[in-house]
Amino acid sequence: MVGALSNSKLALKGQIEVVLCIVLNPAVFVGWKPDWDKLMKEFEGSSSVLIADVDCTAGGQSKCEEVGIRGYPSIKYGDPDDLQDYNGGRSFSDLQKFAKGLGPVCSPANKDLCDDEKKKMLEEFMALDASKRESMIKEKEKDITKLESDFKEFVEGLQKQYQEASDKKDKDVEAVKSSGLGLLKSVHSYSKKQKGEL
Repeated sequence: MVGALSNSKLALKGQIEVVLCIVLNPAVFVGWKPDWDKLMKEFEGSSSVLIADVDCTAGGQSKCEEVGIRGYPSIKYGDPDDLQDYNGGRSFSDLQKFAKGLGPVCSPANKDLCDDEKKKMLEEFMALDASKRESMIKEKEKDITKLESDFKEFVEGLQKQYQEASDKKDKDVEAVKSSGLGLLKSVHSYSKKQKGEL
């Protein structure tokens, strides 16, 4: 399967086991488009891997929010319900190599691919009723939102401190310069020239 990532395509969970998608703003995607289109074409016959793109400025906005997109372009991969950040190379050959290595991952449909710890978690989660799982998902997503908000606040505080320190430095440098530094340099240079003429 190939094309724009949407909830309808992700609904094919029985068929699509792994997704590699680029999340984008079309304005910054121009340079990547030929390579990405080539990669999508290469995998268009796959019954288990979906290579897709999502336009966060249009119909894909809700999907972008759902998977926690914070910048463009972002590349995500993995189980359609649990996409992970891709941090590898971004050349066509890097992406092609990575995509070829994609395969089924630990999930309820592929328990045999899970280590013992993940199998235990799967069993615990599957034993819960749907409303409890939904409540837990919301709580964990709320925790992530709080962590991201705290981080943003921290960074904004650092930026404010940086700006204040930069402004103070500029003001202090200007004060030193206006306290006679220019005249002092001029007198010093003039004096050296006068001595040289003697």
